[in-house]
Amino acid sequence: MVKSPQDCRTMAEVREGVDALDRELVRLLVRRQGYMDAAARIKPSREAVYDADRIEDVVSKVLVEARAQGLSADIAEPVWRLLIERCIAHEFDRWDATREKRSA
Repeated sequence: MVKSPQDCRTMAEVREGVDALDRELVRLLVRRQGYMDAAARIKPSREAVYDADRIEDVVSKVLVEARAQGLSADIAEPVWRLLIERCIAHEFDRWDATREKRSA
């Protein structure tokens, strides 16, 4: 049983908790990637993949939620900006691959 952070007494317990959370985060990121795959399938043009207004909207919403949940903005903002950047790159790859299959 993974202990909550406040109940940890050893670094082994801390590491066990972090490793468990990392596995959970991977599962959530797989779901997020699925939405990027769907967006690549749905968006009508390659130019629609990058949307600066949407990026700022997502970051703004994340910062509100981070504040409400007690997550440091110094962690949340750079993590989400990098996540968004990599998701956009993935979406471009998927958009291209989807269109290549259609034209083949």
